[in-house]
Amino acid sequence: MSESEEKTRVTAIVQKPLGGDDGGPKGNDCLVVIYTKEPTLLGRRFVLDSSPIRIGRGAENHIVLEGDSVSRRHAHFEQRAGAWWCVDDGSTNGSYVNDEQIMRESRLGNGDRIKIGPTIFKFLSGQDVEAQYHEEIYRMTIIDGLTQVHVKRYLLEALDKELMRARRHTRELSFLMIDIDHFKKINDVHGHLAGDYVLKEVARHLQQRIRRDEVLARYGGEEFAIILPETSLEGGRALAEGLREKIEQSRFVFQGEVIRVTISIGVALLDEHDRASVDLIKRADEKLYEAKRSGRNRVMA
Repeated sequence: MSESEEKTRVTAIVQKPLGGDDGGPKGNDCLVVIYTKEPTLLGRRFVLDSSPIRIGRGAENHIVLEGDSVSRRHAHFEQRAGAWWCVDDGSTNGSYVNDEQIMRESRLGNGDRIKIGPTIFKFLSGQDVEAQYHEEIYRMTIIDGLTQVHVKRYLLEALDKELMRARRHTRELSFLMIDIDHFKKINDVHGHLAGDYVLKEVARHLQQRIRRDEVLARYGGEEFAIILPETSLEGGRALAEGLREKIEQSRFVFQGEVIRVTISIGVALLDEHDRASVDLIKRADEKLYEAKRSGRNRVMA
C-alpha cells in the first residue's frame, strides 16, 4: 500500500464534562496529533477524560486509525494514581514513546510523543494545557512532526532573509539540497514505518553536524535542505561531503533489520545572477539531480 493510499481515520472520543463526578479522570490532559498521513487530522486534540482510552484499527476503539501498520487493538491509555500510561496491547508493529519502542507499557510525561502506526500524538498535561495546545499548534507551522526539523515554509522565509543579508553585507551564502537515495525501495522492502525511522534518523544526524546559525528543514518527502550563511562553495562542499560520509557510515537498524542508507547532495553558492531565493534553490536542485544521475551517494557542486 502506498503512502498516499494509507488512510487514517480518527473517531471522536465521547466527551464527558471535565471535573465530573463519575469517578473518572478529572483533568484536561490530552493528545494532539502532530504528524499524520491524513492532513485533515493535523492538530486534532483528544481530551483524556475517561480511562482506558483504546486505540487501534477496529471500530470498537475510542480512537480508530486505519492502515496496515496499525493492529485491530493496538494500544490503550489508562490512568493510575493521577498519571497516564501508554500500554501496548500486543500490536504487530509496536507502540513508540519518544522514538523508543515500549516492551509493554510506559508512563507518560508532559510533552512525550506517542507513535501508533504512521500517526504521532503529543501528550499534554498540567495546569496550562490550553496554552500548551496553542503553542503546539504554532510549533506545527514551523517544525515537522516526524523529523523534528523545520518545515519548508520556515526554510523559504529564512532563506529570503539570509539572501537579503548576504547582498547587503556582500557575504557568501551556500545552500544544500539533500535526497535519501532509493527511499521508495526502503519503503517497499522494509515498510513505511521503517521509512519513517530512516527519515527521523537522517534528520538527527544532519542536525548534529550543523551550527546554530544554519537552518535545516525537511523540504518535502525524503528531501532535506540546509542554509549556510557566510559559507563559501568549498565550505558548503566540505560540509556536504562530511554529511554524506556520516550517513553512509551510520548503522540504521529497525526492528532487527539493517537498512543501508546513503544520501546525494547538491551544493550551490549565491551569485549575482540569482534574483531570488528560488534561483539558488533551483541551482542546488540541479546539482542534486546531477549527483543522482552520476550514481548517487555523492556530492556535486
